[in-house]
Amino acid sequence: MSATYWDYIRVEELTDLQAGLAQQDRELTNDEHLFIVAHQVHELWFKLVIRELESACELFNRDPVPETSLAAAARGLRRVCRIFRLATEHFSLLETMTTRDYLDFRDKLTPASGFQSAQFREIEILLGLENSQRIPLNEKVGTLDVLKTADGQTTPAWERVNERISAGISLRVALEQWLARTPIDGSRPSQGNDQERVDGFLTRFLRQHEHAIQAALGERSQSDSDRNAVQAKFQVELEQARDYLMDQNPRTRRIRAAILFIECYRELPLLAWPREILDHTLEVEQTYLIFRQRHARMVERMIGRRVGTGGSDGVDYLDRTALAYRVFPDLWKARTFLLRRDHLPSLDHGESYQFKADQG
Repeated sequence: MSATYWDYIRVEELTDLQAGLAQQDRELTNDEHLFIVAHQVHELWFKLVIRELESACELFNRDPVPETSLAAAARGLRRVCRIFRLATEHFSLLETMTTRDYLDFRDKLTPASGFQSAQFREIEILLGLENSQRIPLNEKVGTLDVLKTADGQTTPAWERVNERISAGISLRVALEQWLARTPIDGSRPSQGNDQERVDGFLTRFLRQHEHAIQAALGERSQSDSDRNAVQAKFQVELEQARDYLMDQNPRTRRIRAAILFIECYRELPLLAWPREILDHTLEVEQTYLIFRQRHARMVERMIGRRVGTGGSDGVDYLDRTALAYRVFPDLWKARTFLLRRDHLPSLDHGESYQFKADQG
């Protein structure tokens, strides 16, 4: 039997899922129908994000990570960014409702909440958000309790989120493992003097960072008082760079050195795709944060500072999570300490990152 578009896409089943709590969707107003469709579309986008993040986690958990797979991984992360941008734009469609339009059916949602989106919880877990970072919905309801029924029974949503937590797999952890193995100026962790060589690279980098600051100060034509104030700020930046790069934990130190190395020497052929991975990972978190912030502004525009349907503080709660739920702080902080090309320390083994000519 030949396929049809409507059978392949399951159009009839799909368009029969917008009734909400009613028997048929014709019982709903256009605004309530819009509300349901927009959130269903979000959940479909979330499903795609989960698939892409699962693939990325699986790849970067491999040892070694096949270099030939990095382009596909970058494409998957880029797709996640595009999905978050599209999902963010959907909020403008919801804003075609007025506050009164929404209030006409909002009470139907109580005590439901967008916080009960199990798929969005899975995305947070797959990215690497720790349970200790989570902000409870309110004083009486824990972060996972909201996925249970009113009488405390577990649900498929609760089970899938707990299964995801138990798996212990996240993009942050997988990337850190990959970065911890990254050769830095030709030095690998398996070598006996690796820590000494990594520390040597970091020491040279910090020295160049100090030279860059002195050069920046020399280019400024300011009064002595202004110059002293700027110099004090640069000194704080240099101290922050030392604290960041010379962390007491050798593994953390190596991961941060790998980030700087990939970012600073990205023109080397074998670092081009790793740099794309780091850049797209940062962009994933950026688009994810923008999605959260845009959601908060949409909610504030629609209902102001009302208590959320699930009992949260509403917009105040959304704003707190948008600020607190950060997953890749090292990728962001490294940008503060990157140097322009002519200030970079020279490499001892830069040839290790060139393409090898076929000797056959």
